[in-house]
Amino acid sequence: MPDRTSATAAPAASPEALLEVTGLCRSFGDVRAVDDVSFVLPPGGSLGIVGESGSGKTTTARIIVGLERADSGTVRVRGQAHNGTGRGRAARLARARRVQMVFQDPYLSLDPRAPVRAVLAETLKLHFPGTDHDARIHELLDQVGLGARAADARPRELSGGQRQRVAIARALAVRPEVLVLDEAVAALDVSVQAQILNLLADIREETAVGYLFITHDLGVVRCVTDDVIVMRSGRIVEAGRTGEVLGRPAHPYTRLLSASVPRPGWDPRAIGAARRALAEEDAAAS
Repeated sequence: MPDRTSATAAPAASPEALLEVTGLCRSFGDVRAVDDVSFVLPPGGSLGIVGESGSGKTTTARIIVGLERADSGTVRVRGQAHNGTGRGRAARLARARRVQMVFQDPYLSLDPRAPVRAVLAETLKLHFPGTDHDARIHELLDQVGLGARAADARPRELSGGQRQRVAIARALAVRPEVLVLDEAVAALDVSVQAQILNLLADIREETAVGYLFITHDLGVVRCVTDDVIVMRSGRIVEAGRTGEVLGRPAHPYTRLLSASVPRPGWDPRAIGAARRALAEEDAAAS
């Protein structure tokens, strides 16, 4: 089968790219967490980054958002550098307005003492001071499917799905161009996952925001992304259209991820043997 990594491993500079990541590297001591990662997200696109724990997908996301500094490489949003070189308050706010992140556990990222209205108002006042935000707060709650009653509720009074809707509303408050979702539905029940994914699909259609999904769940990737990159040990091992990569995986690691999803006839022993064989191949190549 063809090697699909070339599809995103070395993208040419494109004036049409929404998010363009080129040659991203990040090490922690002797561990190369991110190793020459490159990809392009088009305007209004949805890209999945998949891999097991330790694959480098979350570190990549944190660099893009600005929570980590890359050792080398570039991140551009609509052709403009998006990195941590500008350390002033105005530069930080400008970066935050371009790229926002939704985390796996919204309860940890929301102030447990503050009602939803205050959570949204704080973000709006920070980025758009001196204006009345009541109408925008109502608009955001409506956009994520929460009624006016939710405005006065505190995080502990909401369900997990409702809290995640609040986190999404807060991220959308600044009208970002890119929304990074790091395992954003992993902690939710399956039925609630479906509701949140449908919500995100509707928001994408309404706003043309670009999505970057960081996940280990191939089912989520299959449902909500146009393209996918597969990461292992900090590197991209396969990339391309989601249906093609997941339907006809070319790399042994992608095939292993696909085979690891429980289904009728699932054989854990065969999966374990395939994992050991892949590790042996890596050891022989190193």
